[in-house]
Amino acid sequence: MTTRKIGGHWWVDFRYERKRIRRKSPVNTKRGAADYECVLRQRLLRGEPVDGRKEQEKKMPTFADFSTEFMDVYATTNNKPSERFNKRRVLDLHLLPHFGKMKLDAIGVRHVEAFKAAQLKGGYAAKTINNRLTILRKTLACAHEWELIAAIPKIKWLKVPPPKFDFFVSEEGERLMAAATGQDKVMIIAGLKLGLRRGELMALHWSDVDLKASKVHIRHNVWKGIIGTPKGGGMRTLPMSPQLRRALSGHRHLRGELVFCQDDGSMLTDGQMNPIVGRVCKRARLRHASWHVLRHSFASQLVMKGVPLKVVQELLGHATIDMTMRYAHLAPESRIEAVALLDVG
Repeated sequence: MTTRKIGGHWWVDFRYERKRIRRKSPVNTKRGAADYECVLRQRLLRGEPVDGRKEQEKKMPTFADFSTEFMDVYATTNNKPSERFNKRRVLDLHLLPHFGKMKLDAIGVRHVEAFKAAQLKGGYAAKTINNRLTILRKTLACAHEWELIAAIPKIKWLKVPPPKFDFFVSEEGERLMAAATGQDKVMIIAGLKLGLRRGELMALHWSDVDLKASKVHIRHNVWKGIIGTPKGGGMRTLPMSPQLRRALSGHRHLRGELVFCQDDGSMLTDGQMNPIVGRVCKRARLRHASWHVLRHSFASQLVMKGVPLKVVQELLGHATIDMTMRYAHLAPESRIEAVALLDVG
């Protein structure tokens, strides 16, 4: 395969039956260009026009046909395994049954509104429908960027009520930690004191833990047994509380590189990890909760104690402040104090 970077962009350049094929890659990476060349070669082998614009004139692909190319080229290059899994699932279960047989350029606002209405009739929540619309729009935006369609239909998002979430107050967190034992106790302390995602706890390595400096570096996340980068793609460094530092110091073991693991040092499975918090909640006589409730508890308690939302965003590893804003209502006194400043002077 022949790919080259010219003027800051990756190009595909090869010969087929003595004819030179030279095209700019729609995905501006070396891997993306290589994948695009495979797509072009497959078109030629099927006897189809290689040029996207000519192909548009002669045979506009259906949404179903293009979704395959979208997943094989764009999603493979730009998305993590968990993101690809979610896109494929939404396409197969929801978007393809509705739009699959339609030509790409035939999908308009009316059809999008019909999809929304059908989803609402099916009992799906507004946020869930918006997530599916996001994948629809991304697919159509890719088709537009690749010059297959002239425009992207306007999508009106459904209004979503403020998200509800559960969290433990300080006293409940203390009861939860007191009821846990062994490795479960250390994991629950880490969940409450660091706000880690479940996959980040499972993928935490001893090399990420600096007991001397009382810091933990979050470099990994696990999804379905696959270790990758944390959600949002960025590494973050978190300070340890004295309680967490003592717990991790006492938990030191020689079973392997993972901080939390099975007896043979291998990674905990989802089946082993998922029931832990609920089991300890029952022992502590607290309502049932999941690992994510510990993350909510970490964030909620920080906000209630006056920590700025921007700092909480950085500690949680949220890509944007929008996700962190769900905790804003827990600090009403800061709004009161802010307005009170108008009288100072």
